[in-house]
Amino acid sequence: MGALFRSEEMNLCQIFLQSEASYACVSELGELGLVQFKDLNPDVNAFQRKFVNEIMRCDEMERKLRYIEKEMKKDEMKIPDTIENPKAPAPKEMIDLEATFEKIESELREVNTNAEALRRNFLELSELREVLKKTQVFFAEHGGHHSMIDDVQMALVHEDTGITSTTVQLGFVAGVVPREKIPVFERMMWFACRGNVFLRYEDIDQVMKDPVTGDEIFKSVFIVFYQGEQLKARVRKICEGFKAVLYPCPENSQERFEMSNGVSTRLEDLRTVLYQTEEHRRRVLASAQKEIRLWVIKVKKIKAIYHTLNLCNFDLSHNSLIAECWCPVMALEDVQMALRHGTELSGSTVPSILHRMNTKETPPTYFRTNKFTAVFQSIIHAYGVAEYQEVNPAPYTVISFPFLFAVMFGDVGHGFIMFLFGLWMIAYEKKFLAQKSDNEVWNIFFGGRYIIAMMGLFSVYTGLIYNEVFAKSVNIFGSSWIPNYDEAALEANTDLTLDPLTMFDNVTGPYPLGLDPIWLSSLNKITFTNSFKMKMSVTIGISQMILGVLLGLVNHVYFRKPLNIFCQFIPELLFLLCLFGYLVALIFYKWVSYTNHCTQCAPSLLIHFINMFLVKYQHANDGYQNASYSCETADPDITGCTSQTTFYPNQMIIQLCLVVVALLCVPTMLFIKPFVLRHRHNSMLKRRAGLTAVSQSALIHNEELDEQSGTGNGTADKEQAISDIELGSRRHLLEDNVNETPITVRSSEVKLSINGDGGEHNHAEMEDQSADDVKLEEFDFSEIFIGQAIHTIEYCLGCISHTASYLRLWALSLAHSQLSEVLWGMLFRFSLKMNIPYGGSVIIFVVFSVFAVLTVGVLLLMEGLSAFLHTLRLHWVEFQSKFYHGSGYNFDAFSFKNLQNADLDE
Repeated sequence: MGALFRSEEMNLCQIFLQSEASYACVSELGELGLVQFKDLNPDVNAFQRKFVNEIMRCDEMERKLRYIEKEMKKDEMKIPDTIENPKAPAPKEMIDLEATFEKIESELREVNTNAEALRRNFLELSELREVLKKTQVFFAEHGGHHSMIDDVQMALVHEDTGITSTTVQLGFVAGVVPREKIPVFERMMWFACRGNVFLRYEDIDQVMKDPVTGDEIFKSVFIVFYQGEQLKARVRKICEGFKAVLYPCPENSQERFEMSNGVSTRLEDLRTVLYQTEEHRRRVLASAQKEIRLWVIKVKKIKAIYHTLNLCNFDLSHNSLIAECWCPVMALEDVQMALRHGTELSGSTVPSILHRMNTKETPPTYFRTNKFTAVFQSIIHAYGVAEYQEVNPAPYTVISFPFLFAVMFGDVGHGFIMFLFGLWMIAYEKKFLAQKSDNEVWNIFFGGRYIIAMMGLFSVYTGLIYNEVFAKSVNIFGSSWIPNYDEAALEANTDLTLDPLTMFDNVTGPYPLGLDPIWLSSLNKITFTNSFKMKMSVTIGISQMILGVLLGLVNHVYFRKPLNIFCQFIPELLFLLCLFGYLVALIFYKWVSYTNHCTQCAPSLLIHFINMFLVKYQHANDGYQNASYSCETADPDITGCTSQTTFYPNQMIIQLCLVVVALLCVPTMLFIKPFVLRHRHNSMLKRRAGLTAVSQSALIHNEELDEQSGTGNGTADKEQAISDIELGSRRHLLEDNVNETPITVRSSEVKLSINGDGGEHNHAEMEDQSADDVKLEEFDFSEIFIGQAIHTIEYCLGCISHTASYLRLWALSLAHSQLSEVLWGMLFRFSLKMNIPYGGSVIIFVVFSVFAVLTVGVLLLMEGLSAFLHTLRLHWVEFQSKFYHGSGYNFDAFSFKNLQNADLDE
């Protein structure tokens, strides 16, 4: 829990690697997965880095593996998963991998080229056979086997003139055309040739396949008769435009028959060759199928290693690489062990060095999580990654998130179904993880299996408190209301209204667990449950906001920001407690003080809370104005008490003091902090001016010093003053937050060389160290004041709006309860009242099916999603805004752990 409460302590380290050991050491660090490397060459182009050639070789190997994988998917060959996690191969093994991939790719490309040529030839022969077959049938149906070119003479009879006799000679072409183009092809042929051609076509029953893509294609055989060379040329042009394939067709029937037999023989031979080619292709893919997953992992590891090595600096003089990385302090020993192991594997005699560095850079944020806490941490990171070692809301979210969800979703039946669903996914999680589903909706549900189980379990608990099971109550312990009523009396009294003065049994006491089941039959059920759930929502909400403010104190103490404690935390807490904490106290006071037999003078808390700000009070009659009278003996006619009458002694004075304190907290938050920061800034400027120190940049430009600057009480006093400046600047840096502008002064950047004789300055040394000059950032008081004003207004108004926002707990709980009751009343209650012999069971079965579908689809999915989103908002806005900045960046470790299930496209 300690690691989850606050991020791991990080350290910036420098690693010195010998060139021959660098690959093995980085490989071991990748297997460890606890190091985040920094890019020491941000200005160097990716194509100008040292290991760009090796990365390009890896890209080429990935391309070849993608090609092999694509060919496997064509044959519907499944790439097997592996539990084996091979080590990154040595650099010299890249040659063997490249040769293997090149051989497989070349063999596959050659086989595919040959197979494509064979399939194209097979397609052409198949089409030719269909053309010969269809034309043979056509000629057989229209005059036997005589030649329509040489022997047929057609007598064209012109009925309009009565002229008979003319002999013509016809030619024909035959081929195939895509079936979907036949109607257009026919119309074009008719219009282009002006009806002087004779076209016949017939569909090919056999399904053809495209030789390149393998897709099914559908074609038709056509034959066109024409007269003359001009029409012949026009027909061929139209066929070319429609991409129709023309085939030679003999004019003699015997020749067509012989040609058809020859084509059939060649098709059988091609079919045999194609089968052998496909078998050889399958054998090549099957041999690669066993190793491709391991090859992918190896290539990705090699590429990741060289990418990481490109982030390092290369020292030519020592033939070594220098890397900088972030590492958790708790993992430093593991990192050293990994470096030592990598050096031993490489055979290097020079050990690798890990040097811890001091830096003012903000480290990354790293939380150690498991599969249970990871989902809650991801919810927090969706809002923003925590700043380095900022309080993490995730430990509290583990409990508060499912609880607030359950407050809105409280129902034993619905919660139990959700819990079983989450438990089922948890029980079979290894099986589901191995399946690697591509369904995004399922992956979302499966990723949140633990939070779904938690939300279901908490909903069962709140359902017991609400006493709701599928919108029905369960009477386990017996009701304390109207104990003389039996079931028949309840059924007869349809307009039952519960009155605590006359119907509640004080001897029996309240229902032991949750709400009394009699409330389900009461007409004033909603009035009672609304009051209960509204007060409960406000109490829970204010409690969570107070927790958020207290967690802000933990941050201020840890980061040593005393100014924030006195000028931010204390006023914020007082403002929240004096107003809304007081409201919660009134709720509990009313619950305790006003029992069921003491409702005559029960106060209206909302009216009293409003009158608290209006300073408007209504007192009892004389003698009872400030008296602490007994509720049981109070008579409204005597005391004059109403729902707006003060109901405890000195109420006006106490409430007035609370309002004044809350109002004083506003200027405290607004004014004190900016003016304190300005006073500190001015004090530091005065101390700096007292040293007669000047900026190094001015010295570089031959700034002349005042003559008195060299005289003084000696070097010791001035060094002590410089030390005071540094101490003040460090303290100011520790108090830096989003509303402050720091003054950065570092001891390593102060380059004032003062000798004992009068302070002569070494200008040459300062010119050499010009990059380390003292930079006093400009202090913008207006910016700080405006930022503090925004924070103050946001917090004060946020306390009001956030308290109202928590009323969504009551609203969604009421909506869920009423929707469940409506669903029950419209389906089950209606069907149970139907008195149909023999058919009643069938009706109940059908109604239950509809009820189950609507329960899962509407109440579990839609209502559950709505409650989840509202719970998300309550945590992100109402809770986390009180203490959580979320402006950090995540620890992105160099790790091989996710490569085992990685795809080539990732």
